[in-house]
Amino acid sequence: MADIGRYLARLKIDADKSRENFLEFLRRKGIAGDGQKTLIGMIRNVTILPENMDPVGIVNKMELIIRTQEEHVKLKVREIMKSANDIEKTAAINMLEIASALDMIFRVVRHFYLITKKYPDNIYLAAQLQMILPSIVKQADAYLNAMDALEKLLPLGDGVGPLVVSRWMKDCKKYEYDDETVYSEMDYRGRRLAIIKAKGPGATVGRVDDALSSLLKGPYADSSAVIMIDAALKLEGEKSGDVAVGIGAAIGGLGVEKFKIEEITTKLGIPLYAVIIKESLIEAISVMTRDIAEAAEQARKAILSLIETQVPEGGKAVIIGVGNTLGVAQ
Repeated sequence: MADIGRYLARLKIDADKSRENFLEFLRRKGIAGDGQKTLIGMIRNVTILPENMDPVGIVNKMELIIRTQEEHVKLKVREIMKSANDIEKTAAINMLEIASALDMIFRVVRHFYLITKKYPDNIYLAAQLQMILPSIVKQADAYLNAMDALEKLLPLGDGVGPLVVSRWMKDCKKYEYDDETVYSEMDYRGRRLAIIKAKGPGATVGRVDDALSSLLKGPYADSSAVIMIDAALKLEGEKSGDVAVGIGAAIGGLGVEKFKIEEITTKLGIPLYAVIIKESLIEAISVMTRDIAEAAEQARKAILSLIETQVPEGGKAVIIGVGNTLGVAQ
């Protein structure tokens, strides 16, 4: 119990520090008074996921709830931070999410700690809590460190997907699907390619699933492949930055985006390919390391190999760079 108490104190420090960092960020952007109070109060906002007893239609319900929550936060940030630019607003939204996550982690661990103290005979609950806390504290520390990256617009490990495709988009015309998502078109050895990513360099993951659906319902309905690039959790013993090629939708989250991508590609009979860059969870939410950044070139080669082998000359393909595009140019 003493060991758990020490870990709990560490989590409280992280939660308090994240709140103070967010507060200091707001002060530097000239936010004070009621505006500051409103945004800090949103750290304790609650999102209730839909009932899954009858799973039919749950994806649409979950998407509505998540989008409503996201739009509510964006609206409040835009109302209060009127003088800030779009990049600063996305940083504020992400810092708010981190502060909220750390606050929730602390409160949940505290709950089980107090339950264990209340029922001291339940030694198994205490043992389980003690065993998982070192990992939880490491993740909490990484979330806290990510706040500094957000403020300085430094790319995160999770941004390797957008980084891979940004090189190809650099000299291409960008089309805005919405205010958070862009795509470009290019030719490669007789193939027509559409490339999708979140709009940089702000801290956003965009709505790549909706952008893909729009393209596949339009000029890319006859595509031969959809290729997704994303960071993926490595197993212990694997090297950070290793690149693997596979089949399926490479995208995280609660599953809404993954479901929609699988739904549209299955309906049209378009194969889904994945190129993943392996990294730990802590690396994903920390400033991008050299190993992961250098893996981008290897991932590009893997994508080009897939295009050459899976897309015939004269054919089409859609490539998606999945991840938080913080610090990565659009």
